[in-house]
This record gives sequence, structure tokens and C-alpha cells, in this order.
Amino acid sequence: MTKEKLYRFIVAGLITVLCIKILGFFTWSENINITRVLKIVMRLSSTGGLALLYLMLINRGYIPRFQYRNTLAVWFYFAYLFLGLLSLWWTSNPFYSTLQLFMTGESILFVYWFFCIIEMLKHHFSEYEVRLGKIFSASIFPILLLFIVGMYINPDQFFRLTHGGEVARLGGFMMNPNELGMLAVVGISCAMLEWKSRNKIWSTIIIGTLIYGLLLTSSRSSLGSLAIVMAYFTLKSDNWYLKAGAVIVAVLAAPVLFQKIILKQGDLQEVLSMTGRLPFWKALISEGLIKAPWFGFGFMRIAEGDYFISVHSYAARMTHNTFVQVLMNLGFVGFGIVMMQMAFTIYNWLKAKSKYLKQFFIVVFIPITINSFTEFGIFGENNFGILFYQFLIGLFVIQYLPKFTNKEKAFAEARQAYYAIEEKPADKEIKIFTFK
Repeated sequence: MTKEKLYRFIVAGLITVLCIKILGFFTWSENINITRVLKIVMRLSSTGGLALLYLMLINRGYIPRFQYRNTLAVWFYFAYLFLGLLSLWWTSNPFYSTLQLFMTGESILFVYWFFCIIEMLKHHFSEYEVRLGKIFSASIFPILLLFIVGMYINPDQFFRLTHGGEVARLGGFMMNPNELGMLAVVGISCAMLEWKSRNKIWSTIIIGTLIYGLLLTSSRSSLGSLAIVMAYFTLKSDNWYLKAGAVIVAVLAAPVLFQKIILKQGDLQEVLSMTGRLPFWKALISEGLIKAPWFGFGFMRIAEGDYFISVHSYAARMTHNTFVQVLMNLGFVGFGIVMMQMAFTIYNWLKAKSKYLKQFFIVVFIPITINSFTEFGIFGENNFGILFYQFLIGLFVIQYLPKFTNKEKAFAEARQAYYAIEEKPADKEIKIFTFK
């Protein structure tokens, strides 16, 4: 395998394992036991796949050596998880809290190995350009394509009926339509980021497919995040024709989108109450939080029982807002830690020097943060929004450090020489030596 083929193999491997990792958050069976097994197998196999890619690079003489900078964001994230671990002493369901902690910790390991491989590629394969946007968009595209194709083959499985059965939303019961919409926006954002560096036709296919999938989810929050992302790209562009075209398209599309997706059944009151979330959040804080204000009910627990029940709102086991979720889980102490963690993450983005990484951060941060105000979010029950946020935390932390010991240098030279000999075509010419 030549160096170019090895590079392409590793990148294809990263795309594949990230796709499998995301699919591991979906509910693929109505049988809860089968679903749990599939989720465990898919998530652990994706992390195991990264480990194999990592070992493959090492075996070929590419030494892993890294340095860590801007680590306060990481340490505060660990502090948040450590408080969650301590909450096992007072949580009403230790098994569930432990499971959530384990899955969040496992995804941290996935992200760490992922960035280690990325940094090794950047250093040892510097003649090629490693682009995260390409990897993310290529991983998300087949997932949305699967749901779109499945919609035509088996609509009962891939559609979810809401609003009294009058509104059909892509996602079915395999994935919350709002979460699927957020995933589509992340893919669209990353594909738009790669527009200039990849085949324009392929980029158009990805963006068009993902936008179609997004519209089928009827996710208002995701549609709003896409509008913000597109506004960001439009403002960053120097092309005035693009800016004018974006304004025209927005004006023409706004009435249709407002009527068909935002209002849905024409119920403005539903929109103003955020589909009943506002009275629910009010009840959570006024009736629930006062019972455990400082340290909450335990990691991913919002009440003493499995469900928060109030006479003023519906019953639920999660808050549909990641920040309210932290308040209920870990109280004001946990909320303070989370706010500090986010502050240092944004600080790392502000002081970063790489223009590309800063753009990647903002186009992923926008959809996952907006989603966090209405769904599981970046600090809620384990979901791929948490995975994406962990990527953003580590984005400016790990850096390759090309300083090796003599033993490491000898190992690298020996392994690279060995594979160089293997890759060299065999000399089939028979040489006859004669002596004078």
C-alpha cells in the first residue's frame, strides 16, 4: 500500500466509523433489548475501528506524540462529569445515571482517538489536506439518504405522525425529527464549508439531499439554525450576486415555510408557547428545582421518580432544554460549571489562529446550540449533539509534537523502511554475473 493509498484508506475509515458512531444513537428496533444491543455494538465497534486505524499508523512507523493546549475547557468538562459521578450517591436511579455517564465517557475516547489520527495525518501526510468538513458531511449524507429512501419504501417506519395525525415528519420512531433535522443542518453546514475545495456537483448533491431531508423533518428549530448558517456564509462571501440571490430566495421562500412548517396547523399559540415547552420549563423550575436547588436530582434525572409530574404541564422524563436539564440534574453548582466550560470553549475559538477550524467550529456550534434550547442538546441525555460538542471542545486542544526519542526514531525508520521495501515492485530481471 503506497503512502497515498494509506492516506485515502485512513480518511475513508474515519468517515465510516463516524457514520457508524452516529447511527449508534438511533432506535433501530421496537424491542428495547435489541435496540440496546445494537447501540452498544455500533458505538463500541466504531471506537474499536478508530483504535485499529490508530494502531495501523503506528505499525507503519508514524509515532503518536502530542501536546495539549487550551485545556481549561476540557478540565471543566471533566469537572461536570465528575459531579455527575458524585451524584450517584443521591440519584434516584443509579443504574440509569451510570449508563449515561458511561456512554458520554465512551464518546470522549472516540473523539480523542479521532483527533489523534487527524493530527498524525496532518503531520506525516502534510502533502494532503485533511478537512474535517469533508469527513463530517460525507458521514452524515448516507444517513439522511437512508431515511429519504426508506420514506418511499416504508413510510410507516420512517415517518412520525404528529398534530393529531395530520403532520408527517421524517424520522419515525427511530429518531426524533428535531434531532434528525439538526443532523441534516450540521451536514449541510460542513458541505457548504467544503464548497470551494471539492467537486461542485458532488457538493450540490449532498447539500440538496440534506436540505430535502431537513424539510421533511418539519423541524422549526433546525430550519432556523440553517437560516443563520446560510446568513453567515452569505455575509462572509465577497460575491454580491450570491448575497442578492440569497435575499431573493429568502423572501420568496419565507411565506411557504412560515405556513407549512412554522405554523403547521395554523396555531400561532402553539408556536408562541414553543409547543407547550414554556409552561413546562416554568413548572420544572418553580416546582421541581426548589426541592434540590444546589446539586439536583442526579445525573440525567429531573425528578425523584422517572417522570416530572405537574398539574400545570405535561409529564416528561427530560426537559427539552439542555440548560434546564443541567439545572435539574446537578443544580446550580452543575449549571455554574457548565457555563464556565462553555465560556472557555468559546474563548479557545476566539483565540484560535486557523481560519478553517474557526469556521468549522461556528457552523457546527450554531445548529447544535439552537437544538439544545428545545431538545436533548449538548448536556442532555446521550445523543450525537453531545458527540459533536465534544469534537468542538477538542478542536483546539490536541496538537502533534514532532519530538521523538532515539528508540522511537529507530522504530519509525525501521517500520517505514520495511513497508517501503514491500511497496517496491519486485525486480524480476535475472542478473548473470561473470568473472574475467
